[in-house]
Amino acid sequence: MTGQVRTVDGRVAGRRGQATRQKLLDCLSEMLSSSPYRDVKVIDVARKAGTSPATFYQYFPDVEGAVLEIADGMAKEGAELTDLVAGRSWVGKSGWATAEELVDGFLSFWRRNDAILRVVDLGAAEGDKRFYKIRMKILNAVTNSLTESIEDLQSRNKVDKEVSAAAMAGSIVAMLAAVAGHQKGFQSWGVKQAELKPNLALLVHFGVTGKKPTK
Repeated sequence: MTGQVRTVDGRVAGRRGQATRQKLLDCLSEMLSSSPYRDVKVIDVARKAGTSPATFYQYFPDVEGAVLEIADGMAKEGAELTDLVAGRSWVGKSGWATAEELVDGFLSFWRRNDAILRVVDLGAAEGDKRFYKIRMKILNAVTNSLTESIEDLQSRNKVDKEVSAAAMAGSIVAMLAAVAGHQKGFQSWGVKQAELKPNLALLVHFGVTGKKPTK
């Protein structure tokens, strides 16, 4: 852990305090993967971490505050998804590879962070601006890069200029987020992960380029 970590009352936490704080976050993350967010209590998180509620309150005002800490860290990781798009080619076989890698990276990110993303989605749906901003921070990174990619293709007359780059990019990312959050549902429909990825990549490639991919 780098940088200064402060307690709720503003004191700088030492190495031991930082380790305790991180353990509380790790235990909370684990609990969110198996328990509904509303059912998770401070005393349960503290007990799982081998400490007391008083210690928990040294670092977080409540469970929601700790959840927001986890979500913020996840959003920073999610912002790196832009690397799957920025500066990448969408022409020829390279375009198909870009679409495949974007889909694979997006689905993998969602699987790794499924528990906290469900909480973020819930908070955003309920109108909590803090959770909404975190969700948009993740999605905006990819949306902005995709918009630039489509605009670049338009400048080279490879995509119809009547296409709204921002609208198309936003629609693609919204689709990716919806599918990523519903991966288990596809399994119940008999759709295997190996079948989902190439078909989703096909939709992404067509959305960006307006053409069938060169494989």
